[in-house]
Amino acid sequence: MADKLVVGIAQWLPAPGRPEVNLDVALRNIAQLAGRGAGLIVLPELWPVGLYPVTFHEDLAAGLEPLDGPRTRRLSQAAREYGVWLAAGSVPESAADGVYNTAQLFDPDGRMIAAHRKCHLYAGLGEDRAFLPGTSLTVCDAGELGTVGISICFDGDFPEVARTMRRRGARIVLHPSAYECATEKWWDTLYPANALVNGQWWILANQCGCAGPVTYLGGSCLISPDGAIVASARRAGEGETPPPALLVAEIDIAAGLRHADSENSALWEGLRPELHSP
Repeated sequence: MADKLVVGIAQWLPAPGRPEVNLDVALRNIAQLAGRGAGLIVLPELWPVGLYPVTFHEDLAAGLEPLDGPRTRRLSQAAREYGVWLAAGSVPESAADGVYNTAQLFDPDGRMIAAHRKCHLYAGLGEDRAFLPGTSLTVCDAGELGTVGISICFDGDFPEVARTMRRRGARIVLHPSAYECATEKWWDTLYPANALVNGQWWILANQCGCAGPVTYLGGSCLISPDGAIVASARRAGEGETPPPALLVAEIDIAAGLRHADSENSALWEGLRPELHSP
């Protein structure tokens, strides 16, 4: 596992139903973050189409592609060109059996090493009417990053998701989101708690700005394994759309995990799994 790592997070409000425009923005953000030294770059949820509730189904249709389509090829090329780990947010995936909200992780050679289909669909924004749910959690070997978990927005609101990924070895969780201002308390409470009780780094990339009746919070951040916010981006107030933000911060992955294992391991080692089985 790497010791120190420079992480770059792109936070912005995508244009509704304009996938080519949004892809150009994403690629520019990747280039700028790589130019600032980021070795791991994380994008937000559903950046190709946005998440505007009023027009979402039309916007979604405009951005549907299979995972072997041209968008994936361009993201793969960017990861390879800049030699970065690219957690490319989530994209609308067209599959043989329907449509999924799918996160992709590319290694510095441009290989897609993991694809996570969002399992928990948030009915409050109508996701359950637009997507099929994924059927498994995603934990993968990510080379020098170690064992990495991937969750998408509402997935991470469930403590069982973080704990299951921890039991499968994930010490870093990549978390693209489109999290609302209305649920800001959840953002501020659940994710530091996930990190603390599981001894994990959490890296959250969020949409930010006003999308009609919904305002996305922003507040993209890095959370250490002791639950501390290491770095964070600007937040939106209701009805606001702040400028896009590129957050860059260096973290000492190994030192953070050693500290968590030393100070907080009772929170996972003391669990009695037999009490929690169905």
